[in-house]
Amino acid sequence: MISQLFILSSKGDHLIYKDFRGEAGSDVVSVFYEKVTALTGDQPPVVMSHKDLHFVHVRQGGLYWVATTRLTPPPFTAIEFLNRFTALVKDYCGSLSEKSVQMNFALIYELLDEVVDYGYIQTTSSDVLKNFIQTESVSFKPFSLFDLSNVGLFGAETQQSKVAPSSAATRPIQSSREQGGKSEIFVDVIERMSVVIGSNFWMKADIEGEIRVKCFLPSCSEMRIGLNEEFSIGKSQLRGYGAAVRVDECSFHQAVKLDEFDSNRILRLCPSQGEQTVMQYQLSDALPSAPPFRLFPTIERDSGGRLLMYLKLRCDLPPKSAAINLCATIPVPRGSVSLSQELSSPDQSAELKLQSRAIDWQIPRFPGGTQLSALFKLEVSGLSSSSMLEVGPVGLSFELPQLTSTGLQIRFLRLSPVQPGPSQRWVRYVTHSDSYIIRI
Repeated sequence: MISQLFILSSKGDHLIYKDFRGEAGSDVVSVFYEKVTALTGDQPPVVMSHKDLHFVHVRQGGLYWVATTRLTPPPFTAIEFLNRFTALVKDYCGSLSEKSVQMNFALIYELLDEVVDYGYIQTTSSDVLKNFIQTESVSFKPFSLFDLSNVGLFGAETQQSKVAPSSAATRPIQSSREQGGKSEIFVDVIERMSVVIGSNFWMKADIEGEIRVKCFLPSCSEMRIGLNEEFSIGKSQLRGYGAAVRVDECSFHQAVKLDEFDSNRILRLCPSQGEQTVMQYQLSDALPSAPPFRLFPTIERDSGGRLLMYLKLRCDLPPKSAAINLCATIPVPRGSVSLSQELSSPDQSAELKLQSRAIDWQIPRFPGGTQLSALFKLEVSGLSSSSMLEVGPVGLSFELPQLTSTGLQIRFLRLSPVQPGPSQRWVRYVTHSDSYIIRI
């Protein structure tokens, strides 16, 4: 049972506030923000308490999404509701950001009225809610110096599919009349990679992936998604003679029909308007190919008492591929004061973050088959041989457009019956770094 639900910006500005039961005052907003900002570290607890009131929150789109209750909450139920509500707002508003919430506040209040009744959750299905929501969404596209839609970041055009520009999946749910009669459907194959690399060998490698469908079709009785014919689940189910795509575990949305999956690797479902995850999979302790990045560090002390770090970073992706928005975070010793740098290309940048005691090395675009280098000269007060051991491990965050680490591909995307008028089907692939650690 939910007492209140509110949305705060990262600065504590109160964007949405809804009191369902009148059990607590509006000062709980400031109480929550004081508690969450007073905590040390980057990961505050999801559930916090103040007197007899419990706060459950998630962080999405740089915003705090908070539910309060006076009962002892089942935490996973409240967290799942908040996650579904954020997905619902994203479906209707197109994106999750402070500006998007401000521009669509009337729509969000209308959603809350339908989703929660006197503190009791009713539904979070966009397919059900589309019959009741009357407020039209206001699209908002954030300003970006890099127009990613011009460089084909989300996959190359194939015979089976075309690739959507980067802003396509942030389009809000709209009727066919509002879209000018345009029918579109998007299928995203998204993977998250967790890798730990020792000095000379892999130590850990996991991949978690999912296939998401976002539908803007006025009507569709059935959609068929064809996966790789060599796709296998578990080591005992290897299929065919080609390069097999293997995962350890796989689960499907309850709406997916699997009668053609075992024989032809085809998923059948009747998509509803909005976004839904139709399949999730996992591969543990293995990567089908070499890790995308290798680091070759040299760390020493110069005659002037400075700490010298010479880093060579190699990208082992295919030559026609590239990583974007790569950031290497290099922890440095206590007492670090200032940084001077020599970078191998002008588009790179680096900054010493004294609060987090780390160097952030930013690389906007890193083509496959190339190598970049950086020389960092660090002034450290009281530098000793023991403080040099405080360097590392290096953490990488990045995005790999057009690629899946497992090799999973969409062979075809077919709709039945054939849609009246022009319809477009888009397929995108992207791999994100969940945790990519290189020990020095």
